Amino acid sequence: MEGQFQDGKEEVIQAWYMDDSEEDQRLPHHREPKEFIPLDKLSELGILSWRLNADDWENDEKLKKIREARGYSYMDICDVCPEKLPNYEAKIKNFFEEHLRTDEEIRYCLEGSGYFDVRDENDQWIRVAVKKGGMIVLPAGMYHRFTLDTDNYIKAMRLFVGEPVWTPYNRPHDHLPARKEYVEKIINRGGNQAVEAR
Repeated sequence: MEGQFQDGKEEVIQAWYMDDSEEDQRLPHHREPKEFIPLDKLSELGILSWRLNADDWENDEKLKKIREARGYSYMDICDVCPEKLPNYEAKIKNFFEEHLRTDEEIRYCLEGSGYFDVRDENDQWIRVAVKKGGMIVLPAGMYHRFTLDTDNYIKAMRLFVGEPVWTPYNRPHDHLPARKEYVEKIINRGGNQAVEAR
């Protein structure tokens, strides 16, 4: 399933190494010079991604196949923007706290755009930009954070296996089994111990 639905994915998902600036989290935060990352690097970190038809998601056979193959039985849709999310500024800051989850985090961008920031095996930040049509799966145990970009809008489908558990565990939570399993997978793929909290 991971190798399917890849046509045109680079048009809706891009990744690059981030700078260390403390400026607005919604800015792109490119390094100078820019350091884009091939999407197969994200795969090495355990991140899955696809390009789907967001204009007809209700009838999209590709989405149905992914949901069936991966057991995504729960689904809801949320709008994140100042007009529709109460306490918007506080929530955006909260989403941007580095955390992990004990289950996969699955997001499918139906409209708008946003950034998922993840750590590579050397603990450097990678910014993953997701636009309309991009679907991303962050593995359980991976430290990450989320923010909107300067357009301040995303409509996202959230998927889950079984009943959703929305509990974030802010870094550090290296003792959790999901984190230990994630670190072990990265090490077994040739990564190193640097993914553990410093």
